[in-house]
Amino acid sequence: MDNTIALNKKALHDYFIEQRTEAGLALMGWEVKSIRAGRIQIKEGYVVIRHGEAWLIGAHITPLNSASTHVETDPTRSRKLLLHEDELKKLIGKIEQRGYTLVPLKLYWKKRLVKCEIGLAKGKKLHDKRQTLKERDWALQKQRLMKKA
Repeated sequence: MDNTIALNKKALHDYFIEQRTEAGLALMGWEVKSIRAGRIQIKEGYVVIRHGEAWLIGAHITPLNSASTHVETDPTRSRKLLLHEDELKKLIGKIEQRGYTLVPLKLYWKKRLVKCEIGLAKGKKLHDKRQTLKERDWALQKQRLMKKA
């Protein structure tokens, strides 16, 4: 059973991921219903730390048509990431180093909860992206050659 809700393939293309951390996600009821329906996109999302708390910004959860009329639905609102204090302090220490950022890598179900895997990332230069593509193409060619043999 695949419990993945959404992947951020763009992050893997644009960044070197050095560390991965699991975080909980504080959601409203209509957001959970939309996520169950598969109406979420985290490609444009990023993570910031404000006042000692981590926030997921830019993730887009499209509200369902059946969402309650008395609830104000904001598809791109900031959502709090739930981390232990020591994990947060480690991430803050790493982010303060030049060139590091936090990006959401994937959302997935863990039992009945929505979890977000965030990655401590360092930006790739254009030549690094080209090198990654060459390595991926070479790996595919090797697999094809092995199947023929």
